[in-house]
Amino acid sequence: MSLHLVLCLFSYLLLTQVAEGNIDSILKDFDCVDIYKQPAFQHPLLKHHKIQEKFSSNEKLKRKDEYQPNEKYCPKGTVPILRQRNGTESFHPDTVEYPGQHFAVLENMLDGSIYRGADALISLHNLTLLNNQYSKDQIWLENGPRDQLNSIQFGLAVHPRLYGDSLTRFTIYWTGDGYKRTGCYNTKCPGFVIVSRVPLIGTIFADTSVYGGNETVYTNPKVFQDGFSGNWILRIFDRVVGYWPKELFTHLNKGASLVRFGGNTFPSPDGFSPPMGNGYFPSHDFYKSSHFSKVKVKNSNYETIDFEKQRTRRYADSYQFID
Repeated sequence: MSLHLVLCLFSYLLLTQVAEGNIDSILKDFDCVDIYKQPAFQHPLLKHHKIQEKFSSNEKLKRKDEYQPNEKYCPKGTVPILRQRNGTESFHPDTVEYPGQHFAVLENMLDGSIYRGADALISLHNLTLLNNQYSKDQIWLENGPRDQLNSIQFGLAVHPRLYGDSLTRFTIYWTGDGYKRTGCYNTKCPGFVIVSRVPLIGTIFADTSVYGGNETVYTNPKVFQDGFSGNWILRIFDRVVGYWPKELFTHLNKGASLVRFGGNTFPSPDGFSPPMGNGYFPSHDFYKSSHFSKVKVKNSNYETIDFEKQRTRRYADSYQFID
């Protein structure tokens, strides 16, 4: 049976499809850049990297040139890059040691198991945050000791300092050395290779869930290690967005030893913490709460399986979960 994770404390969002009425305004936030001149290829280890075009055969994926009639996308041979905001280039308060962070997560026991990917349906919600706060609902894939940590993070974020607004956006992050010299959000530093011509990294979710409403809006992000190349592929629903090349990592090349699903917030300097999830404590009707559902992982044999409850543990600053 699929495991439902209900987040406690705060509030935050997630990504689905772009609403037709907002396509033009969203595309204006992006530049269409030659696919081989995107930021990834400024990385010294990727100067001679050949873009991966074929992916694991057991994944149901859209063709690169398959687009919906109402989609806006970059011309052939180019990819969308979200424009950089001034003053945020070195903003990386993602380490666990950074004071004031809060977490509400479900993660696997460290029993030597290796995972090749993870995905879930994540409910989408809106929040209002101050400039120096952030609130995320995301999935972590990690391996390695703390000072050499390899980490891939992907999901939803409300991050005013990063984006200049309090809107829910699809956001990714990575580090290859425990947050010391490598890693960044989205494509703010060389690393992540975009292959989709549709603007997705940093895009705004046009539709979100309404507390007490009749419908819950979801996004379905997934990252999996390709069995042929060893690269870590990012997929949203059945579209490949791009990938983290294996050259960026040391320990994740062997697979992930830790998979984590949940929420993470960072407070303003006055110590006031923002909401996580949708800002409401969980109830027995988990659809009213921010939640993850259909939580899946890929095992060491690249098989997609349910995240087994008996092999997981919960961590939160306040234990307000519903099983």
